Amino acid sequence: MGLTQRINEDLKTAMKSGNKLRLETLRMLRAQIIEFEKKGLDRAMNEDDEMSILISAAKKRKEAIEHFQNAGRMELVEQETKELEIISEYMPKQLSREEAENIVSTIIQQSGAVSMKEMGKVMPVAMRELKGRIDSKVISEIVKQKLEGRS
Repeated sequence: MGLTQRINEDLKTAMKSGNKLRLETLRMLRAQIIEFEKKGLDRAMNEDDEMSILISAAKKRKEAIEHFQNAGRMELVEQETKELEIISEYMPKQLSREEAENIVSTIIQQSGAVSMKEMGKVMPVAMRELKGRIDSKVISEIVKQKLEGRS
């Protein structure tokens, strides 16, 4: 079942159960999918497109959580956190930093990169391999750390 179908089914369930926050979050995701489809691309939405929508929505929630925490608006932090949890249900299982480090180490070995000058060889492969499974900032940190020889 694709993301669109899954969200539509879950929307129906949320409407029946009266879960307002879940309903609003799923409607927001559905709106982003519809917006993407209206772009008029000559192709159907694929898994990468779906993942990009989810990553974007999750990133917005994470940034909002940080801003609200800095402003001391804990009720909004709680709401954004719950929305992030709902969005995360549709994303692949998140990797721990250790798991990501192991994958990046393998990618570095396979590419033959030995210094920071070769980061351009490693990053595209790492981003493609780990997309949606760990934050892109963390991927970048790990690659830099490994290529600088700190671990």
